[in-house]
Amino acid sequence: MTELATTAPETVAPSLPARRRTVSAVAWPLLGLALAVGGWWLATELFAVQTIILPAPPDVLSAFRALHGELLAQTGHTAAVTVLGFALSVVVGVLIGAAIATWRPFERMFQPLLVAFNAVPKVALAPLMLIWFGYGRTPVLAMAFMVCFFPIVLSTATGLSTTPADLAELVRSMDASRLQTFRTVRVPAALPQIFVGLKVAMPLALIGVVVGEMQYGESGLGTIIVQTSGQGDTATAFAAIVLLALVSIVLYYSLVLAERLLLPWVRATTSAR
Repeated sequence: MTELATTAPETVAPSLPARRRTVSAVAWPLLGLALAVGGWWLATELFAVQTIILPAPPDVLSAFRALHGELLAQTGHTAAVTVLGFALSVVVGVLIGAAIATWRPFERMFQPLLVAFNAVPKVALAPLMLIWFGYGRTPVLAMAFMVCFFPIVLSTATGLSTTPADLAELVRSMDASRLQTFRTVRVPAALPQIFVGLKVAMPLALIGVVVGEMQYGESGLGTIIVQTSGQGDTATAFAAIVLLALVSIVLYYSLVLAERLLLPWVRATTSAR
């Protein structure tokens, strides 16, 4: 009985903070959402804002109910193109970032060009992309790729170039080859920094897709926004914007979840707030 009395609190106690953290992780975002929607609704009522200028939340909800099938279908299309464009950026960006970090001549040759390319407003390339690719999915993918490509390159190059000195000295003392050092030390040490770039790039990919759909897309939420706003149907346009925000949240926190599952040691070795 004495052993049971002493061990029972140890098994129950750790679950209470975990439950509190779970409740807090859900409650605070819901509270923030409620305050944002409430402030939006209150502003439309206090200032008697016309629906064509700023629709109230009930108007947006009514517009969504009226066209929920079409809106959800276009949401799926936009999300799929975003994921595809992001995946292409990850593959190419990680490879170029690794080349910059591991081969000095490559860095000296191409890093200035990458910085210059990133400084060019991507919207300025929209007319040229229409000439190059025409209408459809290809220019939308290209726009998403260009917008989110550079943060991935930068984070990969930075992560691979900043290997902790003590780890580098350890592998040198064990006579590890450059390939072994890169695979077992530099890549794992760079993954947290790489995920920072991925989390920055994911919302940018969605922005690139929407800009592309507005310019030369044939489907997607960006096309819906252009069509409905041009017809004065602001409520439906806002419904599409809300769906875009939800897609961005889901994709971003999917990356956060992947980071926690793939890099469990990061939370264990860093201080919690």
